[in-house]
Amino acid sequence: MTSQQMLQKVQSQAGFIAALDQSGGSTPKALRLYGVQESEYSGDAEMFDKVHQMRTRIITSKSFNGDRILGAILFENTMDREIGGKPTAQYLWEDKQVVPFLKVDKGLAEEADGVQVMKPMPDLDKLLDRAVKNGVFGTKMRSVIKRANPAGIKAVVDQQFEVGKQILAKGLVPIIEPEVDIKSTEKAACEKLLKENILAHLNALKPDQKVMLKLTLPDVDDFYVDCIQHPNVLRVVALSGGYSRQEANERLARQHGMVASFSRALSEGLNAKQSDAEFDEMLDTSIASIFAASKT
Repeated sequence: MTSQQMLQKVQSQAGFIAALDQSGGSTPKALRLYGVQESEYSGDAEMFDKVHQMRTRIITSKSFNGDRILGAILFENTMDREIGGKPTAQYLWEDKQVVPFLKVDKGLAEEADGVQVMKPMPDLDKLLDRAVKNGVFGTKMRSVIKRANPAGIKAVVDQQFEVGKQILAKGLVPIIEPEVDIKSTEKAACEKLLKENILAHLNALKPDQKVMLKLTLPDVDDFYVDCIQHPNVLRVVALSGGYSRQEANERLARQHGMVASFSRALSEGLNAKQSDAEFDEMLDTSIASIFAASKT
């Protein structure tokens, strides 16, 4: 069964997850880094066409396949489009053996208690049903922690797991992402509180409720080993969080059992003006370095 093969791959194969899920607010920046200026498109429709061209170029590249890439996180707009004449999620799995995930959050609420929880998601059930229909395996949703405020961090983790259970009920695997801001002056203290809250929630899950965690590369090496080894955790993946690819890879290589789920660090150096050969070579170098850092 396909979902069983996907589960097997995500749980045990070497590799990493490609985060291709920049949405609304972060799309112009992603395009700028890719060498597409805002003067080259007008309005959201054209912007999303441009970013789909970028993602299509990455996904269809001969460097991008299931040998080194476990999964790819898609933005809703990308799931609704096609690559190679097939819905994107279907193309990823059938043509590339890459497991499709979907970003489901609607962005961040205003900061309160040193954190940003997720905005309400009133249409989440409908979106999850569409994801299931599209052959998506799991989801991803992000909150942000900026200060070591116990009430704030508890609110973030409570919300993540509450929504996570709604996702599990649909037969999908949630990637729970409570990001700690790498610029926080209290980063290590935030991570300590975060881990305590995560473990309390993991310990309360039923044996068949399996989740993934997407966490900021920690200040203390191997800090999340108890999460990695937890029976309810399929995989712990790391976000690059604004670190350069080199620094993200160096930090990741010191975390045993943690694999990458990089976005900016994956697409760093790719440019719309590159020839296909140059593009494929740059992407191959990027994938090879992140794959190596994920194997520790």
